[in-house]
Amino acid sequence: MYNQSIQLFQRAQQSIPGGVNSPVRAFKSVGGTPVFMKSAKGAYLFDEDGKQYIDFIASWGPMILGHAYPPIVKAIQQKVMESTSFGAPTLLEIEMAELIKSMVPNVDLIRMVSSGTEACMSALRLARGYTGKNKFIKFDGCYHGHADAFLVKAGSGMATLDIQTVPGVTAGVSNDTLTCAYNNLEAVQQLAKQYKGEIAAIIIEPIVGNMGCILPATGFLEGLRKICDEEGIVFIFDEVMTGFRLAAGGAQAKLNIHADLVTYGKVIGGGLPVGAFGGKKEIMQHIAPLGNVYQAGTLSGNPIAMIAGYTLLTALKNNPNIYDELAAKTTYLGDGIAACLSKHKVPFRINRFGSMISLHFCNHDITDFDTASKADIPLFNKLFHFMLDNGIYLPPSAYESWFLNNALSYADLDKTIGTIDNFFSQQA
Repeated sequence: MYNQSIQLFQRAQQSIPGGVNSPVRAFKSVGGTPVFMKSAKGAYLFDEDGKQYIDFIASWGPMILGHAYPPIVKAIQQKVMESTSFGAPTLLEIEMAELIKSMVPNVDLIRMVSSGTEACMSALRLARGYTGKNKFIKFDGCYHGHADAFLVKAGSGMATLDIQTVPGVTAGVSNDTLTCAYNNLEAVQQLAKQYKGEIAAIIIEPIVGNMGCILPATGFLEGLRKICDEEGIVFIFDEVMTGFRLAAGGAQAKLNIHADLVTYGKVIGGGLPVGAFGGKKEIMQHIAPLGNVYQAGTLSGNPIAMIAGYTLLTALKNNPNIYDELAAKTTYLGDGIAACLSKHKVPFRINRFGSMISLHFCNHDITDFDTASKADIPLFNKLFHFMLDNGIYLPPSAYESWFLNNALSYADLDKTIGTIDNFFSQQA
């Protein structure tokens, strides 16, 4: 069934570390051979053997309107005729920045980069430069890219590979990274007191996607905002996953919590490699060339990436009902899975917000990384392979959120629910 993928994986391992260019693709968590994809259209992926899959990854978020969305394909085709890169300013970069500012609250200036990792790394450097302080707080299980400072209790990718500490990250870097359990406001308050005057930033996924989909407890984000205001700490929302996916204005708009700096990726590239960080002018004006906090990127604002993102964001801005449609589909899927698992008397928890959803096999609520890690991971892995064999592509890790795209039909969702039902019927 996966003959081409097996051969390609063997071949890839001779030239690429582990045979993949991003660790989660290696299927280490779920076992087996990763599936090599050849094409995609709408809600479907097609592998090198020609097999079709219903896609619940959406390239980890950006394919919010489906793969090969015709307006994006057309815009890329037209733009590429002008050049693939300039290394000089373009009008399109201005238009992209203006579009984002028109959609997102609390962003005065925004800087384009080429990945979410770059965005988070740069935002943290800016917060440190702005405040003159070095330490920062992150949350266990939240992933903000693979920059050294963030690889402390970093969530899905490292949990998938069971990496506890990362060689190459110095003790000095780790010492400046303070960690708390997600949703534990008291622990943050204690750290703020213990390291008073030393903390530059608090960075958080406002809706987590890297230990499953986990929602903030009532008052948690508000409490963090209050601590930041009282202690002169820069509050950073990592919206690499949530930005423009949960709402046109992202989690800031959806949750009505304003951050000082926000990082973006995924959706703003329309599937191409793009990231960005932005926020209040008083902070952003410290970035070079306005200020002395240096950040640069030869391919930042790449015209092909910009036109893809501009086209997608314009479609989302002009069609706000898309978010209601996605939320309705996610609710339908979640309710259908819940009914199925209840019928089979399988312990479970389903977390969802907007078009993000995750399934955990357990009897306890999933509120942080610790509770997520205590779910039945082997059962999820068995389900993953059953779904894969039946043409449904889930994230290859129990620690990842699923991302719905609006090309999914209700028939696709019914097939997904029915396949889960078949799996547990066979387990009985």
